[in-house]
Amino acid sequence: MQTTLTATQSRHDHPPQPALAPVRRVGLIDRLALRIGIALITWGRRPRTIETRERRANHIEQELARLERERLNERVLRLMIPPR
Repeated sequence: MQTTLTATQSRHDHPPQPALAPVRRVGLIDRLALRIGIALITWGRRPRTIETRERRANHIEQELARLERERLNERVLRLMIPPR
């Protein structure tokens, strides 16, 4: 069984035709509403309390301690693996 498929024919417009749908612009009221909406969302997501310097320092210390624990655990696991 020999079947030949025809190649898909591409369309050539010479000269190229303009787009059929006109470009729609966003109106001033829509842009203003969008900006107000984004401002309200960002305002609503603001932190309720201001983080103190001491709390930030504690957070950094906890993060460093966690990284050190992970590093030590990984070292122990690597030392326990039998050599190849």
